[in-house]
Amino acid sequence: MIGPLMFELTRTNHRIFPDASRLVARPFLPDGLNFGGSLDRVELIVGRVLDLSPDARRALLEAALRRSADRHRDIETTWLSHFGQAADRIDRLHQISDHDLRLLIGSYFTQAYAYEAAALTNPSIVPLGESADGSTRFVISARAIGEGHISSIAFITGSINRSGELSFDQRHATVSNGARKAPVHNRASFSRKLTELEFANEVSDHILSRLPERFTPAELDASLIAVKKNDLDPVFVADTVKRVHWLAASNYELEFDERYPISEHLISPAAPAESHGMEDARFVRFVDDDGSVIYYATYTAYDGLRILPQLIETSDFNSFRMTTMSGPTAYHKGMALFPRKIDGGYAALSRHDHETTFIMQSKSLREWSNADAVLVPEHGWEAVQTGNCGSPLETEAGWLVITHGVGPMRRYVLGAVLLDLEKPNKLIGRLQEPLLEPDESESFGYVPDVVYSCGSMIHDGRLILPYGCADHSIRVAVAPVERILAEMS
Repeated sequence: MIGPLMFELTRTNHRIFPDASRLVARPFLPDGLNFGGSLDRVELIVGRVLDLSPDARRALLEAALRRSADRHRDIETTWLSHFGQAADRIDRLHQISDHDLRLLIGSYFTQAYAYEAAALTNPSIVPLGESADGSTRFVISARAIGEGHISSIAFITGSINRSGELSFDQRHATVSNGARKAPVHNRASFSRKLTELEFANEVSDHILSRLPERFTPAELDASLIAVKKNDLDPVFVADTVKRVHWLAASNYELEFDERYPISEHLISPAAPAESHGMEDARFVRFVDDDGSVIYYATYTAYDGLRILPQLIETSDFNSFRMTTMSGPTAYHKGMALFPRKIDGGYAALSRHDHETTFIMQSKSLREWSNADAVLVPEHGWEAVQTGNCGSPLETEAGWLVITHGVGPMRRYVLGAVLLDLEKPNKLIGRLQEPLLEPDESESFGYVPDVVYSCGSMIHDGRLILPYGCADHSIRVAVAPVERILAEMS
């Protein structure tokens, strides 16, 4: 059944499809021994390259540079970085001073990855400010899925003019992974997270006892080396060291060159916890009590075995900080922050029981321990589960939350609810019919019969709702906010 609201919602003519020609250069360092079991495969590859004649090496490097010239920006810097990663495993590489030979060896430990070849979906949108012509700039984050179902966070930019018309900036072929930096860690929060992950033990206690309250990666590395010298079971020590490093590496910073547009920035897995993907970033423009603005996003890091709730912070979409969130209610996909504090603290939506939407409140952005159920499945089109489609939107009537509901045949549709402004754990209205359902053109893709969003915005009284179609491509729908609110009961 199609509710009356569907006649008020308009799909724009825009559709953004995944582009397999958009590549990023990733490290390629094969594990394991060769067939005979005597040599590390990295060592074997290096040996074969070194056995080539100078002329053969030169020809291979020139050909690789020609192929990469239009596909990757500054590929030589990438190759040198990956050469360095190989040198961390093969000591003799540090003795190589020839620049071209370092480049060639680095190219062997690099692979081109089509990061959105499978899908570009699950978008969120935030405003970036006004242009000189009075239009509103925006940035859309999207889940880009490539080979192996590995997800990265891509960006799309555009404008909404005074007439409410949307336009998108050209998407360039080249992107950058940014430069990674390791931050300073807080020992107390690091210890709590180890306990929460069930990583804490006698060995981790030894490691942390040698560290100051705020410690650097170098100080952590020194403590990890020292604990290996203790009279403890070496297997137990090695396993704990691996887990401590796994958690520490999940907290990092990324810097992108400001000379290039935001649409050329790609946040791709850069930590062990993200090795199988960074899923469903939900960005929000957060205004603090003093009027300062910062953009936050929650996303799910996945390593193939466990998920880790992560927080992104940025003020300009050029510099990003990734940190780990903790607490029993932070664990599940789909956490979304409110755009301002409530009662002096932070608030967020979550769905840690897999089917019910909860309101969480905390004094800390990174620690969440309490939750109140606010929205349970009620209608047939959401009987499997219901959850948020991004951060709440503030209106005079209350917090407007776009929701998703899962019904028969695991079909996803979008709905909407209204929460009280001062007491967001109080539900004051909900749509009785879906706000948006997949039409025929949106029903087939990576995952059929799914429409899904990770965040919308309000512009001049209208809801701007980007959404993924069949977990494959992106469209945008627009609807009057007053009309949505009027349909709630």
